[in-house]
Amino acid sequence: MEPKRLFDCIEHQLNHFPQEVMLAGKENGVWRTYSTSEVAATVNSLSAGLLSLGLSGNDFTPEGSDKIAIISSNRPEWLMADLATQQIGVIWVPVYPTTNPLELTFILNDASVKYMFASNQELYNKVMSIKDKVPCLKEVYTFDRIQGAKHWTELCLTDTDLLQQVDVIKKTIPVEQVATFIYTSGTTGTPKGVMLTHHSIYFNLQSGKKSFPFPDAPHQKVLSFLPLNHIFEKVASYIYMYSGMNIYYAESLETIGDNLKEVCPDGFSTVPRLLEKVFEKIMIKGEELTGIKRKLFFWAVALGEKYDNLIPGSLWYQIQLKLANKLIFSKWREGLGGNVKFIVTGGAACQVKLLRIFNAAQIPVYEGYGPTENSPIISINFRTPGDTKFGTVGLPIEGVQLKLEPDGEICVAGPSVMKGYYKLPELTAETIIDGWLHTGDIGVFEDGKYLKITDRKKELFKTSGGKYVAPQPIENKMKESPFIEQIVLIGDNKRFVSALIVPGFSKLKEWAKQHGIEYTSNEAIVQHPMVVATIDSVVAEYNQLFNQVEQVKKFTLLPRELTIDKGEMTPKLSIRRKQVLANFEKEIDEMYAS
Repeated sequence: MEPKRLFDCIEHQLNHFPQEVMLAGKENGVWRTYSTSEVAATVNSLSAGLLSLGLSGNDFTPEGSDKIAIISSNRPEWLMADLATQQIGVIWVPVYPTTNPLELTFILNDASVKYMFASNQELYNKVMSIKDKVPCLKEVYTFDRIQGAKHWTELCLTDTDLLQQVDVIKKTIPVEQVATFIYTSGTTGTPKGVMLTHHSIYFNLQSGKKSFPFPDAPHQKVLSFLPLNHIFEKVASYIYMYSGMNIYYAESLETIGDNLKEVCPDGFSTVPRLLEKVFEKIMIKGEELTGIKRKLFFWAVALGEKYDNLIPGSLWYQIQLKLANKLIFSKWREGLGGNVKFIVTGGAACQVKLLRIFNAAQIPVYEGYGPTENSPIISINFRTPGDTKFGTVGLPIEGVQLKLEPDGEICVAGPSVMKGYYKLPELTAETIIDGWLHTGDIGVFEDGKYLKITDRKKELFKTSGGKYVAPQPIENKMKESPFIEQIVLIGDNKRFVSALIVPGFSKLKEWAKQHGIEYTSNEAIVQHPMVVATIDSVVAEYNQLFNQVEQVKKFTLLPRELTIDKGEMTPKLSIRRKQVLANFEKEIDEMYAS
């Protein structure tokens, strides 16, 4: 594989399949499209403007290169600014739009960000609210036109000398230059910058493109709605661009349904939680049906639950499934635009039930796996016949070396592995040992080849929306309240974060006396409406300190403390999460039942 830089995708498209629609986004309710040639011109002029600010890659080291950050929803300007930044050797630092001000301040200072893009008024205000705490930040440019703010087009310069400089600099940027810092939350809750080079990302996207495979498909359309600052969607975007696909950006998560029908995409990437939402909406409509239509709907769903791509089933089953596709599932496909040929899901485990039903409905969903530190793809269920198995994350992609440690930890080596964590050499050394990236995930091989994730070695967990949550700092903060003695956050592969809470019973006894409530037993007091309401107000107060995805949405009050005797605590009085989850399985299931 010939090493290339990510921004070489523009030249690749111009040379092989120049597109009338390379990128598209909604502006004032109308789709605004950008051809390959227009993207190329805009990116070059923006690079020229960035050079005029004195920005450069300097010595092309992570420490020496300048950094530009972005906080924005998905839109064409996001990728054009990304490409323009790369072309002059400057490092791109994307930030989640939902990042709280404390984390935003840390990231901008940690990366020594000099300039920043913000998409709209709300995000511009967020950045400006902490700007005085980030002395390195010189200016913020916006994509929307905002009074008092500098618009990004002010940086699009057509000065001949500057454009010539851009052309010269592009040719000098090495493939081993760090292209981006992707900040992820650690187990301590402190973000750490994953350094990914052009080569690591390019190798990963080309290996994924070949293995899945994504053939060159000019004029095929994809819809993008997962945050572009997540490496999963970023790599997917570059796969699309190197394949000649037209990328349309959804207006928001709320408009995905409408945008699917407008664009009629050939495919998209997603996370399990969004698939769960699609399925929930479908099932709600099914519940509203009556008579024969209702019976046919649930008959089709029951057929889908039995679907196995590796075992075709009886002739009678195949006949029924074909009929179900004609009568019922065809309407599901229409709801997704009627043209979907692939959906790639990752970031968290997808329910096997959903994989069976969607694939039975001729809506192909392929589950993959990989951490940010591997750029990210390690494995994926391939589109080739016989290379998909539901409940697994598929086969390792070409070029990825994979091994399981004696404890089952998944380790990978190869060009996709990160350069390291920015300014954290000790943590880097703990994570990459003898060239092997230790993922912290535990896995097994099914049928000798399909990778299946069984557990997490680290306490950090992901919601079904693919967002990481570090439970300890949240738990430690909430335990500052005298009303909370112990707390265990739940949320791995769940649609939201919940908690098991052991109240401070001594505090509750005092509180109950003050409020004229008889304290007969722990079991009774945790059921009292006023007690539940009080703890709810405490949780709500602390929730404000954390990002929305980290906030506790539901909780259950436990009538006893977690103990060593029941295996819930170690001798050092640390919580054994796995055992807590097992001991309180019923209570946890009830929190997610509705």
